[in-house]
Amino acid sequence: MNQGRNALNIEIIYENKDFILIDKPFGLSFHSEDGEGLVVKLTRQLGVEQLFSVHRLDKMTSGLIIFAKKSEIANTLSRLFEKKEIQKFYLAISTRKPKKKQGWIKGDMGQARRGSYKFLTTNDKPAITQFISTAGRVHERLFLIKPHTGKTHQIRVALKSIGSPIAGDIRYAAVEDAKKEERAYLHAFALEFTLNKEKYSFVCEPKQGERFTNETYKKQLLLWSEPWHFFKK
Repeated sequence: MNQGRNALNIEIIYENKDFILIDKPFGLSFHSEDGEGLVVKLTRQLGVEQLFSVHRLDKMTSGLIIFAKKSEIANTLSRLFEKKEIQKFYLAISTRKPKKKQGWIKGDMGQARRGSYKFLTTNDKPAITQFISTAGRVHERLFLIKPHTGKTHQIRVALKSIGSPIAGDIRYAAVEDAKKEERAYLHAFALEFTLNKEKYSFVCEPKQGERFTNETYKKQLLLWSEPWHFFKK
């Protein structure tokens, strides 16, 4: 096993014979779009022919992503994601006060204009998001989030729906406010799962953006360092 290896600008959080876990930088597309994407960059960095993706993050989101090294491991991890046996936890910051400070956000999602999504009035196959939050500095609200489903833009739409769009989110926050931010403040913070009878848990603090890296937020992350304890399964 190789833990904590760094190369170029993609940090390797953990690696073994089955999978590799990386800290995706903010602003890097998963697939190649207007430049070299995460998948191409990482395979080049590692000097391997192929990695198998089992989940992804939006371009604006930083944090933990797993890549399988073998197709059979990819299939196993994909099944774990589908069965909700991989717990995922995110961090977010908003500059707007939420309508509620903790709880659940549930509802069907559908496409809106120009690639955005919105909540519908139905609740047939809902996106389900659980969260807690706390006050940060002046005009900041810090969120610890556990999505129970994996819908596109789920967390971004969920926080907007309670009046707290993610700071820096050009799509769902006020554009002029979002443009003033260094980055969009959404980060894939932690993962917990069991693979081949071995239990894994990983936590990765955000490293980009002043709102994420100031002392107030660092102190809060110490309290949230084992996020699985804050949510009932």
